[in-house]
Amino acid sequence: MNEEKYIHYTKILRQTALKAGEKIMEIHSHGFEVNYKDDKSPVTIADQAAEKIILKDLKKITPQIPIIAEESVSDGYIPKVDTVFWLVDPLDGTKEFVARRNEFTVNIALIENGIPTFAIVYAPALGTLYTAKNTNVATLQNVIDLKTLQQEQIIKVRDIPKEGISAVASKSHRDQETNDLLEKYKVTNILSIGSSLKFCLLAQGKADFYPRFGPTMEWDTAAGHAVLNAAGGTVTHPDGSPYLYNKPHFKNGAFIATGKMTL
Repeated sequence: MNEEKYIHYTKILRQTALKAGEKIMEIHSHGFEVNYKDDKSPVTIADQAAEKIILKDLKKITPQIPIIAEESVSDGYIPKVDTVFWLVDPLDGTKEFVARRNEFTVNIALIENGIPTFAIVYAPALGTLYTAKNTNVATLQNVIDLKTLQQEQIIKVRDIPKEGISAVASKSHRDQETNDLLEKYKVTNILSIGSSLKFCLLAQGKADFYPRFGPTMEWDTAAGHAVLNAAGGTVTHPDGSPYLYNKPHFKNGAFIATGKMTL
């Protein structure tokens, strides 16, 4: 039954992500105002329009499952959740979006018993869509003209290359703890990129290590976490304990994401 459920979600929500991405790119091309929330993070009409599209489809296919979505939470709507709920970030990487960079994503993730089990991460400006079809299969698809999904490719984390470890670090958020850890593991190459694409680079075997000590919210990480898990990677607390969801106020602590690298 679970497999049938995930197949159903995959079929519908890939199209949902494409619709949200098309709306985001339409706004991106026409121009937009930038407002700021109480926590000083930016928000645009693209965040709000994309979330509206995603929520409509989620409520249609799973009316019984509560949804924690970034803009709804910002507006004060925080439904009570139990063991199963959706986490939605309609436009992850708003800073990149505002700066006219391409590294922003649509994030949709299903949480079951604290674990992200299914997810979609779509980067409309890059034409790439990642799916955690379940906890064991992750795929990548190219998207043509914001509408057409190409054939899916199974993605897996890579073995550590002989030339050394590559790490991914945030473009907008880098701190000294992160820099110290990168130095500790003698990282030979650092890729800077925004949004949940950091997890996806590990998942498709382009990097090995992504430490994050700065603040994030659960909707920032859940979809990328699911894709990385499904590709054979892991996300843990710095002490190695499992990284679970439905934390108080949906606030994340520090985490370390890895492919096949052992800490």
